[in-house]
Amino acid sequence: MATTTANQQAAPASPGPWKRIILIALIAIVAAGAAGAGVWFFMSKHAPFPAPSADATPALAPAPLFFPLESMTVNLQSDDGQQHYLRVGLTLKLGDLKTQQELTDHMPEVRSRILLALSNKHPDDLAPLEGKRALATELKTLIEQPTDKGAPPVHVQDVLFTEFVVQ
Repeated sequence: MATTTANQQAAPASPGPWKRIILIALIAIVAAGAAGAGVWFFMSKHAPFPAPSADATPALAPAPLFFPLESMTVNLQSDDGQQHYLRVGLTLKLGDLKTQQELTDHMPEVRSRILLALSNKHPDDLAPLEGKRALATELKTLIEQPTDKGAPPVHVQDVLFTEFVVQ
């Protein structure tokens, strides 16, 4: 009979696997809810960083606007009796859309000025780097000239060469 008493005093039954899964799921849901509430509280009521004062932030310059022109081919001046050609592609660096619109409206006049200036050059003047830089400066001055009497000049930040071939 002693054996029957020992069998009756067996170890208490452990909780089933479902109870553990439910307990872990509840803990995870409560933790996720607390984290979400904390993020919502801090993001909605408090700025993550103090707002900089107006004096501390420098004004950002607007992004430059690049305005490509069609490639141009011109005859160059020659002292040796041979024909020399210049094929040049230009892109203008502008400050705003108003300048681009002004140039677009008067593009035939602008192209004419550029072609006349280029056809007056010698190949030897354009070969060195300084000759190309001087040409870019000259073209910038020509392009900035007003097309209408009394109109203000347009402002071109830079003249960039995208193609430059002398033959």
